Amino acid sequence: QVQLVESGGGLVQAGGSLRLSCAASGSIFSINAMGWYRRAPGEQREWVARITRDGTTNYAPSVKGRFTISRDNAKNTVYLQMNSLKPEDTAVYYCAASGRTTLDLVDYWGQGTQVTVSS
Repeated sequence: QVQLVESGGGLVQAGGSLRLSCAASGSIFSINAMGWYRRAPGEQREWVARITRDGTTNYAPSVKGRFTISRDNAKNTVYLQMNSLKPEDTAVYYCAASGRTTLDLVDYWGQGTQVTVSS
């Protein structure tokens, strides 16, 4: 089993920045891809970004150029640096992990952290 604990959410004005962190513990040897999903009020959960163990990254079109995902394998932690935030980025952000190189199928979820962007 793997446990994922997010931190770093909060309230920020439009145009501001936030950095989310997700620390993994447990059977971390089983993890390859880590990343983030989000769920806005009244919306379905959507994929945001992912990074593989070797550092390959991918982003959803809505965040590309504004968000940066990174990973510290020594600390078993993944980060999401969010810049130029928009009100439509308001959502609960969930850390996700998979034993595969993709996050199409998620093996482990964090509890979520709220990000609110005011206009």
